[in-house]
Amino acid sequence: MASVTVRGLALCTTSLLNFAFVFISGADLVRFVSFRAIYHNITGETTLCQDSIPWSVALRDSSVLRALAVDLGLLALFIVQHSLLAWLPVKQALQSVLGPLNRTAYCFTTALALQILMRYWQPVTNAPCLWSVRQAPWSVWFPLLCFSLHFLCWAIICSILMIFDYPELLGIKQVYYDCLGLGDPLSHKSPRAQRLLSHLRHPVCLELGVVLWLLPALSLDRLLLDLAYLCVQLNSKMQLFAQPHGGSADATANEDGDEHKKK
Repeated sequence: MASVTVRGLALCTTSLLNFAFVFISGADLVRFVSFRAIYHNITGETTLCQDSIPWSVALRDSSVLRALAVDLGLLALFIVQHSLLAWLPVKQALQSVLGPLNRTAYCFTTALALQILMRYWQPVTNAPCLWSVRQAPWSVWFPLLCFSLHFLCWAIICSILMIFDYPELLGIKQVYYDCLGLGDPLSHKSPRAQRLLSHLRHPVCLELGVVLWLLPALSLDRLLLDLAYLCVQLNSKMQLFAQPHGGSADATANEDGDEHKKK
């Protein structure tokens, strides 16, 4: 009994510490993606790029190429982590080793990869903007509009995470159910709820798309960040389509049949 209690305490402590780390990383991500980029434009005088430098000169600048190489390496790290741990054989292998901490480990490594990306990200300031809003009065009003829409999008994202069982998404529920001997919380959901959750693991694509693209000025390094996000989403969708759906379909059919018989 004592060993079970110690094990449960260790699992709960690990899960809660991971929750705090993921929460802090999420706040840092909001600052990195939205507010820092808008703050540089809030006066209408962006310092993120130099429109007076031609592209032919900028793309031969060693500082620009060095910054792009570092940013591409950071994006590759995040994409590999996010894709590899979402790959079904790797998920099954980690599940057999980590048990209820599998989701916790996934969230921790994702947050760690984001922290590394944000800490070592290199802005490309010696190249032109892909676009910039600098003409009055839009040089003042458009950054404020971006700030308002970014705030709204992040509020929607947080609301969606709260609705779609965020304790399970962050691995807390898996540990809680394991300590109570209830097994995997996903097994307690109906087949329809499981199918809905599998399709809504990334229910915030539209909001994140707005946050990433709607800026007063789009620099070259920001374009890399946007394209990397699109690659991650495409890879997630391809993995979803590659998974067999026979079991879910059969379970849903059986459920529909049972409901029909009850009627």
